[in-house]
Amino acid sequence: MIHELRIYECVPGKLPALHQRFETTTLKMWAKHGIRQVGFWTTLIGESNQTLTYLIEWESLAEREAKWTAFMRDPEWIAARAETEKAGPIVANIRNCILQPTGYSKLK
Repeated sequence: MIHELRIYECVPGKLPALHQRFETTTLKMWAKHGIRQVGFWTTLIGESNQTLTYLIEWESLAEREAKWTAFMRDPEWIAARAETEKAGPIVANIRNCILQPTGYSKLK
């Protein structure tokens, strides 16, 4: 099992719109494509309170490639994303990395 850590830095004031998109659209699309989330977090103390951090679990890099590509190319997702960004972008920057657990990690 591997995990993908993604950090979305929102355009100032757009974090509520990003929350709404995940709650009403993105998670349903992920379920359709078999993408499994571990959790979502906002920053309580840190550099910015305009970030959303989340973790996705994957069986392998091949699974990630297949499912993430299918999700990003899904016409329903493309249309929904465009609709939520009619007034401008929600996310200013995305950072991500693929994590591999250590032998002593509780989460594997």
